[in-house]
Amino acid sequence: MTTVLTPASPLTAADRCDRCGAQAYVRVTLSAGSELLFCAHHGRQYAPKLREIDAHISDQSERLDESQPTPAASAGFAD
Repeated sequence: MTTVLTPASPLTAADRCDRCGAQAYVRVTLSAGSELLFCAHHGRQYAPKLREIDAHISDQSERLDESQPTPAASAGFAD
């Protein structure tokens, strides 16, 4: 039997943190194949322990920076 890993799809606003219910930005795949979803905060909090058990961590939290308007943009000024 051959196992093929497909790339994980990007997390969406419908994906929620398993700890607090906020939007998920971190997908963790455990060695048994189970998945956990975490917000950026809980992803950072649990990352050291998850690395110890050799879990695969897909961190998409850089998208948070993309969604934040710059101070000039929110004041109506163009860059």
